Amino acid sequence: MNQPSPAIVAQAAVRRLPRLALLLFCLAYLLPGFFGRAPWKNDDVAAFGVMSGMAQGQMSWWEPQILGRALETPALLPYWLGAWSIQALPFLSAETASRLPFLALLALTLVGTWYAAYQLARQPQAQPVSFAFGGEASPTDYARTLADAALLALIACLGLAQLSHETTPALAGLACAAWLAYSSARLVAGDARQRRNAALMWVLATWGMAFSGTPMLAAALGLGHLGLLMLLARQASPTQADRAENAPPSTGLVIGLTFSTVAAAWTGLTVVGVDPFGRYWGPPDSLADWQSLARLLAWFTWPAWPLALWTLWRWRRQLRSPHVALPLWSVIAPLVSSTLQNGNERALLAALPGLACLAAFALPTLKRSVSALIDWFALLFFTSCAAVIWVIWLAMMTGTPAKPAANVARLAPGFEPSFSFVLLVPALLATAAWVWLLAWRVGRHRAALWKSLVLPAAGSTLCWLLLMTLWLPLLDHGRSYGPMAHRMAQALKEDKGCVLVHGLTQGQIVALQHHGGLALQRLSTSANGCNALVVSPQALTGLSQHVSLADWDFDQAVPRLNDRKETLLIYRRNDESSEP
Repeated sequence: MNQPSPAIVAQAAVRRLPRLALLLFCLAYLLPGFFGRAPWKNDDVAAFGVMSGMAQGQMSWWEPQILGRALETPALLPYWLGAWSIQALPFLSAETASRLPFLALLALTLVGTWYAAYQLARQPQAQPVSFAFGGEASPTDYARTLADAALLALIACLGLAQLSHETTPALAGLACAAWLAYSSARLVAGDARQRRNAALMWVLATWGMAFSGTPMLAAALGLGHLGLLMLLARQASPTQADRAENAPPSTGLVIGLTFSTVAAAWTGLTVVGVDPFGRYWGPPDSLADWQSLARLLAWFTWPAWPLALWTLWRWRRQLRSPHVALPLWSVIAPLVSSTLQNGNERALLAALPGLACLAAFALPTLKRSVSALIDWFALLFFTSCAAVIWVIWLAMMTGTPAKPAANVARLAPGFEPSFSFVLLVPALLATAAWVWLLAWRVGRHRAALWKSLVLPAAGSTLCWLLLMTLWLPLLDHGRSYGPMAHRMAQALKEDKGCVLVHGLTQGQIVALQHHGGLALQRLSTSANGCNALVVSPQALTGLSQHVSLADWDFDQAVPRLNDRKETLLIYRRNDESSEP
């Protein structure tokens, strides 16, 4: 028997969010970060190096390597997309061309999350209470409103901003996870044609995740959703099962999707070469690690996680209903994966679409005082963040206030700020839009369920846009290896055609090749007369196993800004050493 719904929603509360405003909102979040910046460390620049190498024919498309070593983040599909884009758009810079497919993947993530929430909200168990004299929200308007809210909740998540704008396999996995969530929601109810389309999307999503470096997560999500679908089918009442639109998926379809999911996971582990116990493997083994994981979860998923917990509490009698069970598993599987990888934030990224869907179902049950608290917190927090960004930008441009300007000079030595009208205009427009939105939100207007998430999503978008405009030169200087690579190129200008490296990360290697124009060779495989050697301090202890230290003299240390952990050491072959 169906439990009574905790949602009491009138038709006036499902007022449509203007489509043009929603589209402009999404564009303001999508575009900043994909254009005009250098590749950032570490995974972003390493992925760019793979895509550029593929496009130029310098490495295999099936077994990509960086200086003869397997990739630290094994995947194929994301690198293929970037390489194809570079080849198809030769009139653009390689950096810009490689990011266009990832811009499309982020857009697909937003669309997939919207449709997943829409299908879940259409389920009979998710509908609000019917009023005695009518006036309750219509199913279509109610579903559309919650889908808008889920989209806003996803954009508001603080952890999404940076990782979703980098050209890494994690973004491809995120897009596939969003569409897998939609496919599972669509398989719960629908006619034969709709289920065929959902099954096709399911296959594409699971295979896409497998070829994006997360085959085990694809198996966990896919098989878990299939198990839930079978469980939900058994719980369907006879009156529901008799209706074609609510008939459970056939056994043959479930078996076929199970076989496809297992095959995708096996292919990812064998053909793609993904190690199920990858470089991050290892659950937290100390109290400090667990505390670090808790902090990551708290800020990475804010503000969706408090709303998701409220959903689980208010809808606790419907935990076996599709609109709660399916997105809950979409959160649990990536959360477990991230925990088993010692708090890997990129693994946690795939949990955000399901978390956003859960957060949306909290809105029909929120009290007005809680909604006001969310608004005031978002107003104060994001206004303060935007003010700090503007103050520091003014300090960089004018030297006033003096203390922020001194902090920038201390933390980013060598950075020379420059004024850009092109970057200033969107920052001014976004700030003006934020002020208008605050005035609208505190004014009198008709109630709408999505109103509680407008300020958090808009504030997150505002701060991200300001960072990617006003602070873009500073972030490029601080987060990329460009300045370090240029200094290395200057120091090695006489030997740039042959430089040995030892102990460098793949991101550092790509940066020295791309930004510095250095021809690098690994020390372990190439000791062919190069007169320069670049070593990381962490690899000094094992250096004597590869070369005779008497043949090399220390030349200089090149730090990345003031970070001693990323200092690179330059050695030169002395005159007394013999040729290898």
